[in-house]
Amino acid sequence: MGTIKISLPTSLKHFVDQQVTERGFGTSSEYVRELIRHDQDRHHLRSLLLKGASSMPTVPIDDDYFAALCRRARGR
Repeated sequence: MGTIKISLPTSLKHFVDQQVTERGFGTSSEYVRELIRHDQDRHHLRSLLLKGASSMPTVPIDDDYFAALCRRARGR
């Protein structure tokens, strides 16, 4: 595993320490890793949304489409 040293102003260090305590992280490194994972997820979702927005629809988007989508989401 690689190592990165990060310098923070006192106010941010206190915030990180508070988050570690309140949210049950073992260390500040665990908290920062979680933030990075969330950022990776956000970037991935954004790229998927942009890819979907730029693609041509394959099925007409109408009331029947949304009804089928709701049934699928409910597991029917």
